[in-house]
Amino acid sequence: MTITTGPHPTRRLILQGAAGVALLGLGNLPFAPAHAAANDKYPEEAFKQKSEADAIKALYGRTAEPSDKVKLDAPEIAENGGVVPISVTTTLDKVTSISFVVAENPSALAASYKIPDGTIPAVANRLKMAKTTNVTAIVEADGKLYSATKEVKVTVGGCGG
Repeated sequence: MTITTGPHPTRRLILQGAAGVALLGLGNLPFAPAHAAANDKYPEEAFKQKSEADAIKALYGRTAEPSDKVKLDAPEIAENGGVVPISVTTTLDKVTSISFVVAENPSALAASYKIPDGTIPAVANRLKMAKTTNVTAIVEADGKLYSATKEVKVTVGGCGG
């Protein structure tokens, strides 16, 4: 004679219960930072601009002043315009954004980053460059714009070349 006391828990039943508890716990977490980031407006008009000055004006509404506190690291000669390593760091306080502008590219604004409060203001990227031209890093700090510019010579074309 066999005595049963009820259904035995199966592996599937245990996993379903654990998943349910985990999902129930996620309902109490605040998702405000992700929601706030989703509401940032994409600077579509700035990315459509052909000239460096127009792109900066569309993105920030004003011009930048050169600063020795913005350090732009870029190669003097890029052997392949398809992958040009660029980085920027700054010692400025209250940095809110960093952008890269490539003067002779079909679209001058190459990248733009929002820098959250409390983050180390350093950005690196690999840009595509059509030909030899100036690369400018724009740093927005404490409501003002600062820049650093460097000429990069491209030996093999990247954008359409």
